[in-house]
Amino acid sequence: MRLKKKLPVGIDNFEEIRTENFYYVDKTGFIGELLNHWGKVNLFTRPRRFGKSLNMNMLNYFFSYGCNHNLFTGLKIAEDTELCEKYMGKFPVISITLKGISSGKYETARALLCAVIGREALRFQFLAESPQLTDKEKQQYARLTTIGQNEQPGFIMTDDVLEDSLLTLSQLLRKHYHQKVILLIDEYDVPLDKAQQFHYYEEMLHLLRNLLGQVLKGNDSLYFAVLTGCLRIAKESIFTGLNNFLVFSITDVQYDEYFGFLDKEVKAMLEFYGVEDKYQLIKEWYDGYRMGNAELYCPWDVINYCSKLIIEPNSQPKAFWINTSGNTIIKKFLATAKTLINGEFVTKKINHELNYRDLYQNPENFWSMLFATGYLTQRGEAEDEIYHLAIPNLEIRKLFIDQILEWFQKEARKNIVELDAFCSAFSNADVKTAEKLFNSYLQKTISIRDTSVRKEKKENFYHGILLGLLSHREDWNIYSNAESGEGFSDILIEIESKLIGIIIEVKYPDKENLEAGCQKALKQIELMNYAEKLRQDGMITILKYGIACYKKGCKIELGN
Repeated sequence: MRLKKKLPVGIDNFEEIRTENFYYVDKTGFIGELLNHWGKVNLFTRPRRFGKSLNMNMLNYFFSYGCNHNLFTGLKIAEDTELCEKYMGKFPVISITLKGISSGKYETARALLCAVIGREALRFQFLAESPQLTDKEKQQYARLTTIGQNEQPGFIMTDDVLEDSLLTLSQLLRKHYHQKVILLIDEYDVPLDKAQQFHYYEEMLHLLRNLLGQVLKGNDSLYFAVLTGCLRIAKESIFTGLNNFLVFSITDVQYDEYFGFLDKEVKAMLEFYGVEDKYQLIKEWYDGYRMGNAELYCPWDVINYCSKLIIEPNSQPKAFWINTSGNTIIKKFLATAKTLINGEFVTKKINHELNYRDLYQNPENFWSMLFATGYLTQRGEAEDEIYHLAIPNLEIRKLFIDQILEWFQKEARKNIVELDAFCSAFSNADVKTAEKLFNSYLQKTISIRDTSVRKEKKENFYHGILLGLLSHREDWNIYSNAESGEGFSDILIEIESKLIGIIIEVKYPDKENLEAGCQKALKQIELMNYAEKLRQDGMITILKYGIACYKKGCKIELGN
């Protein structure tokens, strides 16, 4: 019996995946493509969770001295025996990730950077005794690995040492091995993102400009470098004067299939685990990204959901990717988000070279940010650098809706008088006022629903708005989808002080026939006996509301 491979949820170590019986989607063709077309410095920009770190780790294991050739047995790169013979295991490799350089203070962020570089330098402790190095060069190495004690724990580097650290390490390794160095820097732009958020951008920009400029520009010890990140930071701000600098963004055709899962790769995974019946559902939720000419799925989502399906075949898809970082940027686009959620696209000019410092000062740059970080994808290029941008799939659509609902309820709560009147209208059986105020609220969410989604999804949206508004009354007991009678009612409310019970059933009619929608809701209340729970709980007056919503309008009727 074949032992099923495990799914690598949250694992970006190539060796662990290949040696511990994890499922691996073969992206080693990236190595051959890189070697056949590389420049001195190669920058790949992709959204979060699209396999950047795993690919960088794969490069590290392929090129590094002492490479375990068995890691690549049976993979695409192994088919190119000439290339493997020439490059596999033939280089000293410096590999660091800056994803952890996150702090509210510059001093702490700088210390974290020292630690990242110091730990990488410690991998080459043989340099301290290398007969190829002079005593002065050994002292240079010692300064990279010096660890403070007591009052100054961690790696201790002066500004000069830190800014020269990667250059110094590459020079020492080249002299020891008589071979040029490959440099890998993952998530290079994270420190600048955090610095902008916490107002030390200029200090971090100066540090990274010097650090990267020293090692990447005119470094005779460098064979080539690969960097990854979410954004391409403007060249003049961080890579000034760097020649032979190649950038491969999400609009470039070259390398488009190596970050993210292709449709055939997803089908193969689902078939391997016997859950191919979920293909269409996975496609709706996690497909839809276009990078270059490739249509791609988010790997993080597919792996997480497939892992759940193996344990519980009836598991429903959920938003995995959007929970891996903050989404505050979405809130700045609420007005246009309504258009996007409606299944339409917006046409915007994309700036491929961004500057975190200016990002929040120029609203148009936010479109480039949303595009580069995976919240939007392209649906074709209108003209030079102007793209049709759309929400890629149901997962991201859910994020936009959730953020708009949060904003909508927050805005509604600002007007306490009107909100009190809205709630009181329901308890007073004042249908006219309730309908008027709800219509007023819905005007703020015009075109919020995509008409292609299932009816129950549309009803859930209006259900959510009502629930949020009515929850303003903290003295009311409010139940959502509560079991009562022969089924589950949309909203049940118990006002114990007045012994008033309220039943609300929401419908979204097939056409703009609000009257028919209200009647259907009221009939369901009676047929399913939703009032039963309220009677059992001692409510004397029971008010039954059928509410029909269609796009930006609603109608409310009171039952008998």
